[in-house]
Amino acid sequence: MHGKYNQLQSETGSDTALGLNGPSDAPDDSNDWEQDDRPREACGVVGIYSPGNDVARATFFGLFALQHRGQESAGMATSTGNEISLHARMGLISQVFKEEDLAELRGHLAIGHTRYSTMGGSKQHNAQPLIVDGPRGRIAVGHNGNVINAGELRTELSELWGITFDRTSDTEVIAEMFARAPGRDWFEVAWYAMRRLKGAYSLVIMSKDELIAVRDPLGIRPLCLGKLNGGYVVASETAALDNIGATFVRELQNGETIVVNKDGIQSKIWPAARKTHSMCIFEQIYFARPDSVLNGQLAYDSRRRMGAELYKESAVDADLVIGIPDSSIPHAIGYANASGIPYGEGIIRNRYVGRTFIAPDQRMREVGVQMKFNAMRSIIEGKRIIVVDDSIVRSTTTVRVIGMLKKAGAKEIHVRVAAPAVISTCHFGVDMATMAELIAANKTVDEIRDHIGADSLSYLSVDGLKRAVDVEDDSYCKGCFTGRYPIPVQLEMDKLALEPASV
Repeated sequence: MHGKYNQLQSETGSDTALGLNGPSDAPDDSNDWEQDDRPREACGVVGIYSPGNDVARATFFGLFALQHRGQESAGMATSTGNEISLHARMGLISQVFKEEDLAELRGHLAIGHTRYSTMGGSKQHNAQPLIVDGPRGRIAVGHNGNVINAGELRTELSELWGITFDRTSDTEVIAEMFARAPGRDWFEVAWYAMRRLKGAYSLVIMSKDELIAVRDPLGIRPLCLGKLNGGYVVASETAALDNIGATFVRELQNGETIVVNKDGIQSKIWPAARKTHSMCIFEQIYFARPDSVLNGQLAYDSRRRMGAELYKESAVDADLVIGIPDSSIPHAIGYANASGIPYGEGIIRNRYVGRTFIAPDQRMREVGVQMKFNAMRSIIEGKRIIVVDDSIVRSTTTVRVIGMLKKAGAKEIHVRVAAPAVISTCHFGVDMATMAELIAANKTVDEIRDHIGADSLSYLSVDGLKRAVDVEDDSYCKGCFTGRYPIPVQLEMDKLALEPASV
C-alpha cells in the first residue's frame, strides 16, 4: 500500500510543495499569528463527466470558485477512460496547478478537491483526491465533511479486509470502503457505506470511466448537480457551476447517490435516509459564497434576512451600520435596511493577507489586525457605530477590531452578531475550536461585552435564525448553538486522532 501511493505521486511530480516553506508534509502554520475569529471552512469538491471534452481546465475553475472552503491543499484526478492520473499538492489552487499540470491531466472525466483539514493533519499525504485500489479497480475520492467513527472503522476494515492504511484522514476510510465493499453496483456499495459511516460526507468518486456523487443520509454538507457541454457536473456550491458556465439542475437529496457514465445518469436514494435534511446552518451564515443557492435559497438573501431579524430583536440608536468584511457585509446591509440607519464601509479588508508564506517579525505581530483590516477615520470618527458580525467564536479578532475602531475615534460601538452564540463544538466537518476556546461557552453575554470592549452586545436568537432561513425545527444542524446534534456525538473530537503518536 505504501509503495502504491509513492508510485502515484512520482507519476505526477515530486512531493515538494509549491511554496516557500519547506517540505510539503509540514503543516502551514505561517499565518497562525492572526487567526480569524471564525469557524474554519469545510472542503470543496467538484466532479465533471463530459464526453469528448478535456475537463481539467473546467475542473480547475470550478475549484477556484470554491477556494474559500479550504486553503491547505488542492488536487485533481482525471481519466480518458483507460487510467486515472493524479495531481495533488499542498497550497492554494493557483499554487498547486500550473499550465503544464493541466496539460498532463487529460480526459473527459475528473474530480477535484480543495481542503481544510478536520480529520487528519495538514500534510501532503492527506491531500485529495485520494486514490486506492480494490476488487472493482482503482478509484479516486474527494470528500467534504467529517466521519466521526473513522477510528472504529479503520480497525474494523483492517481486520475484515487486511488493509494497511497509509494516510491519517477519514477520507481514506471512505475510499477503502467504496473500493472493497460488497455490491452489484455503485448504489449498493453506497448503501453499504451509508449503513456504517456516521457523520458528514459529500463525496465525488471516479473510476476510470464513471463519476459517482454521494450525499450523506443527513444531508449535512451541500452538493449540487449541473449540466455542462452534453455532460454533468457535481459541486459543493452552485457558484462553482456558474464559474464554468454550467446550468444548475438541482441540489442532491440526503442519502442520494448519482452515477454518470456512457449510458447517461442514474440516481437512487437510500431508503433509510432522513426525510428532512440536516445541513449545517453555518453554510447559510458564513461558509457558502453569498452567490450560491442552498436549500433553494440564495445565501446572500438569507444573510440579509438574518440582519433584519437581528434588528427586530436588538435595535439600538446609532449613526452608522458597518459590517466586518467580507463575510458580514450582507448581514450588515440587512440590519441597516431594516433599521433605516445608513450603511457604510467603515472597515477595509486587505483581501490578500489571509495566507502568506512569510512569517511576520515582532513589530508586525504588534501591528496585528491592522495588517488585515483598516478603519477609515473620516467615516468612523465621532459616530455611534453598530458593528455587525456573522459570528464570534474565540473573540480574538473582535477585540482587535473594536480597539481599532476606538482608535479611529468611534463615539460608541454596539456589536450585533447575526447568529446565535456558539456554545458547542462541531463534529461534522467544521473546525469550531475547543469548548475551552469558545468564549460563549464560558462567559455570559455581559462578560463577553466587557471582554471585547463594546458598549453593547446582542446575538441573533435561534428562533430568529430559523425565521431568516424559513425552516422547520428539524431542518439544519444547529448543534453549535444548541448542543443538540442530528446524531449522538462525543463532547469533543481531536482532528489528529488518526495521526501516529509522536515519539
